Amino acid sequence: MDPILTLTFIALALVLFFTFLYFVPVNLWITAAFSGVKVGLMELVFMRIRKVPPHLIVNSLITSTKAGLSITTNDLETHYMAGGNVSAVIKALISAEKANIGLSFNQAAAIDLAGRDVFEAVQISVNPRVIDTPNVAAVAQDGIQLVAKARVTVRVNIAQLVGGAGEETILARVGEGIVTSIGSSVSHKEVLENPDKISKLVLSKGLDAGTAYEILSIDIADIDVGANIGAKLQIDQANADLKVAEAKAEERRAMAVAQEQEMKAKVVEARAAVVIAESEVPKAIAEAFRKGQLGVMDYYRMQNMQADTHMRDGIAGDTK
Repeated sequence: MDPILTLTFIALALVLFFTFLYFVPVNLWITAAFSGVKVGLMELVFMRIRKVPPHLIVNSLITSTKAGLSITTNDLETHYMAGGNVSAVIKALISAEKANIGLSFNQAAAIDLAGRDVFEAVQISVNPRVIDTPNVAAVAQDGIQLVAKARVTVRVNIAQLVGGAGEETILARVGEGIVTSIGSSVSHKEVLENPDKISKLVLSKGLDAGTAYEILSIDIADIDVGANIGAKLQIDQANADLKVAEAKAEERRAMAVAQEQEMKAKVVEARAAVVIAESEVPKAIAEAFRKGQLGVMDYYRMQNMQADTHMRDGIAGDTK
């Protein structure tokens, strides 16, 4: 027999053998059988054809069976093809089972497909998480600002995990509750003396409604006195009123200056008219002399009267 033909035949046989082992994972089938998991050999072949990793499905099925969970290969295949994390779901179900938390496979799969870490959610449900809020500034009724920081202890609500609001909503609601509580206080001293009043008031508002968490407690970790907002607002208002008053005073001053300038103009105009009128007097006197309407004695008496008037004005201090 030709050696080349023999080598070709052996190579072809090896390829066919490994191909058979790839599509027909006999070792995996044997492992499942000895683990008490019923998986057909053809079922494993169809998993290969559907591009589902048989090792992942079988190992997850073995783990769940050993933990006492009732899950089928069809459930795991469906979740994998939907883009879910099969291993995380199995770990979450086992943790929930050990902690006596009611969690079905459909719930766990829905939580996983929603983009949440279902295993972490079960852990938080067993061990509550503490969330620190950022600094929340609020003003009491006496105008003093207080800056508070709270620690919120939450536990995952499995039933609300799909479609429920997250941590951001919890923090926003707690911050709003702190602001409302401080704002309703008559004095900032009242808040400093009883900071637990804020916690009780905020906790009684049911801030976890519609969220994926259940608020267990709200503790005020720190509270500091800030600025005197009331006094600052009064100062700002006083400065604004002062500017308005100065503007009105400047307006009145400008109007007075304008009126003064107008009166001066009228006085100048009146004096000009008087000068013009006085310049006409000699002409009128000359005309009266020519017509014989004014005598010499009359003229002297008028001059004496003017001199007497000028003297009296000088005595009175009017030199104009």
